[in-house]
Amino acid sequence: MDPPDDDIQFDFFDEEPVTAERPQSSRVRLPQRKPRGSGSGGGGGAPHTLTPVLRLAGAVFLSIFIVLVFALLIASCAGESKHSRYGKYMDRVAAIAGQSNTDGRQTVTVLTTPGLSVAAIRRKLDTIASAEQQNVLAAQKLSPPGRLRMEHGNLIQALQLRVSGLTGLAKAFAAKGKTDTEANDLSQQAYRLLASDVIWADLFQAPSENLLEQQGVRQVTVPASKFLSQPDLIITSHAMAQILTRISGGGAGNATPSGLHGTNIVSTSALPNGTSGTSEVLTEGTLNTVTTSSSLVFQVTIHNGGDSQEVQIPVTLKIDRPAAQGGPITKTEKVELIDPGTDQTVTFSDLGQVPFASQTTVSVDVAKVPGETNTANNSASYQVIFSLPG
Repeated sequence: MDPPDDDIQFDFFDEEPVTAERPQSSRVRLPQRKPRGSGSGGGGGAPHTLTPVLRLAGAVFLSIFIVLVFALLIASCAGESKHSRYGKYMDRVAAIAGQSNTDGRQTVTVLTTPGLSVAAIRRKLDTIASAEQQNVLAAQKLSPPGRLRMEHGNLIQALQLRVSGLTGLAKAFAAKGKTDTEANDLSQQAYRLLASDVIWADLFQAPSENLLEQQGVRQVTVPASKFLSQPDLIITSHAMAQILTRISGGGAGNATPSGLHGTNIVSTSALPNGTSGTSEVLTEGTLNTVTTSSSLVFQVTIHNGGDSQEVQIPVTLKIDRPAAQGGPITKTEKVELIDPGTDQTVTFSDLGQVPFASQTTVSVDVAKVPGETNTANNSASYQVIFSLPG
């Protein structure tokens, strides 16, 4: 017998509430957000509102910080790299400059060495020119920083002028005997050597220093180079005429020079503050008080009383000192070249510790030149007391 309709309806309504209530029972009711300013908990909404803003601000700050750190690191690396490039380049240039300076000193020595024949002078000048050409090749192989390309080109030009000047000097000595034409030709070649010094100083060194300053590169030295430390000795026609007279009149080898030859001491001075300070001229036959310092130097001036040019004259300064203090202080310098009727001065520095507060002797001796017969005025002796400043 079928069940009654009421049972069916009852079973149906009995099951429906169960299925309808199950999903609702698993839900979590969130607390209702209260309006701001209502009740004691009205301020509780501020943290939820500010938290995203604070997080965003923190992220922005962190990003800016990271960017700044990387920028500083990149700038530091770039600065070190720039300093390294310029520093390495200038170090290589300094090596070339040093060798070229040596070639310049050797050139003057060749022209001021007594007893050399014209043929010997030419050979020596050609040898120096070959050495200077090696400096040109070394400079051409360098890779300067891009901003120094023009200055580097001027450096090469200066070195090339030295090569051409040396080669020209060797060729100009081909003529025999003294002539005004030969002296003028030699002078023109010597002026090329002087011009090379001007180009180095004005078109390489000075603009390179300015560029390094603009680029903020510190503690990198742009090397100087002077091929002729005393250009007046050889560059003028008069100087070259004197050189030719000496070579032709003095002969070569051990030949005895003709004419009048000889030098004498003009003065001896002490300069307590170096060459830029006031000099104290020493007098023979009296006690001289000399103020001393670490910059103390002596200067000896000699005169050429002969009628010929004299070269490579040793001048010796001696300061007596007890053996307990190290014994005498002895220094020797050279007068490279002195024309007839003129004076030349030599400077003695780096004297060390001189004796204090006790009388001592300072003596000067000028070596005899070839052909000199009277040497009585080649020496001088001074009684001296060294005292401290003040």
